[in-house]
Amino acid sequence: MSDLNKLTIAEARDALRKGETTSVALTEACLAAIDRADALGAFVHKTPDLALDRAKAADARIAAGDAPDMCGIPVGIKDLFCTEGVPSQAASKILEGFLPQYESTVSSQLKDAGAVMLGKLNMDEFAMGSSNETSVYGNAVNPWKAGNGEDLLTPGGSSGGSASAVAADLCLAATGTDTGGSIRQPAAFTGTVGLKPTYGRCSRWGIVAFASSLDQAGPMTKTVRDAAIMGRAMMGHDPKDSTSADLAVPDFEAMLTGDIRGKVIGIPKEYRMDGMPEEIETLWHQGAEMLRDAGAEIRDISLPHTKYALPAYYVIAPAEASSNLARYDGVRFGHRAKLGHGDGITEMYEKTRAEGFGAEVQRRVMIGTYVLSAGFYDAYYNRARKVRALIKKDFDDVFADGVDSILTPATPSAAFELGKEVSDPVEMYLNDVFTVTVNLAGLPGVAVPTGLDTQGLPLGLQLIGRPWEEGDLLNTAYALENAAQFVAKPAKWW
Repeated sequence: MSDLNKLTIAEARDALRKGETTSVALTEACLAAIDRADALGAFVHKTPDLALDRAKAADARIAAGDAPDMCGIPVGIKDLFCTEGVPSQAASKILEGFLPQYESTVSSQLKDAGAVMLGKLNMDEFAMGSSNETSVYGNAVNPWKAGNGEDLLTPGGSSGGSASAVAADLCLAATGTDTGGSIRQPAAFTGTVGLKPTYGRCSRWGIVAFASSLDQAGPMTKTVRDAAIMGRAMMGHDPKDSTSADLAVPDFEAMLTGDIRGKVIGIPKEYRMDGMPEEIETLWHQGAEMLRDAGAEIRDISLPHTKYALPAYYVIAPAEASSNLARYDGVRFGHRAKLGHGDGITEMYEKTRAEGFGAEVQRRVMIGTYVLSAGFYDAYYNRARKVRALIKKDFDDVFADGVDSILTPATPSAAFELGKEVSDPVEMYLNDVFTVTVNLAGLPGVAVPTGLDTQGLPLGLQLIGRPWEEGDLLNTAYALENAAQFVAKPAKWW
């Protein structure tokens, strides 16, 4: 078989079972593709020896007939996941040299399932960003280009390296994390599928924390079926994580029938934003018609507190970040600033954090500390928490009225040029306008590539599901994927 790195998880799994290829061959094809793709900045810590060792073990496991679905599948791991003996920096200078002596629960579950880790993937520093331009490693780059242009485009963020690697066929799939859209927005920008599970479905243990009540890991894949396969391997109860749900994880792949007859799909009027590009509006309408043609009922709905979602998110997330990042002080691990004569512990903290944190992380820590400070806690943080409860109630009410899932745009635009918005933080924050509500409410969401804009760049739609019903959500996404028939790939230039 040729172009092994271009296979989907499902195709590779079936080929492995039939003896048509080996995990070693798959892994070698991916490693060769990675070495040719340094221009994309996707892989930041390559682990070829470890990958080949795991591939050989996977082949032996398959030969013995003891092989879960992910066995032998080469994947990339976002740099936010701690991986034993492999650098895990969260794309920050402050964690330079950190080699965890333990494995995150999600990456451990993938390892136990026989998946092959190819290396660590680029991301925004501490997952703070929407364009992968805040990384200590430098930018990750989108493999897509606009028309005949030469400008480099963002792959989205914070899981930009994961999205770029999957879209460019450097790996068959990758892990991502989503705090306000960091799986779904990059997936939409790169023509890939990104699943953000219900909060509590995937363990957060061993994942470097950004905002603990919002963070959730999920798969980034080439197809909805692959998201179902990999998602199942990543999920499950973890006693080490107090927010992990003790619920059985169903076989999502078995639930992919494509039959959505009688399902009710909600179209929220509040997502029709002023200034939304016409092609996003058109794509949204076309997506609704595709689902209607598949037998679903399309119903207009209202989520009245949506307009408060971004302000609430950008109070809650920085507040939790400022608390979580207080542990990076130069004492126990990571970067420590050189001290001058007479410097004490306060100066060490100040200099280490000033040197170790990038501008965006510093900005969010400052905002978070401010909204949690005496005199402002009630005015900002407590009010944002109350708004969050109202946003969750909006979704609860809609689902109680019989809506099965909600269809919205995934992003307000196609991928933009690197450097275009990084100078304006507020403009960058607006990239999350369609995605943050899902995290505030703890719901599952999935981005599905559905079309191309006038410059040939991919556009995605988002489906939002009921809590814990990822299987039903993925089946609706599968029906949308089948109807859209998105097969475009980026023209190779790297």
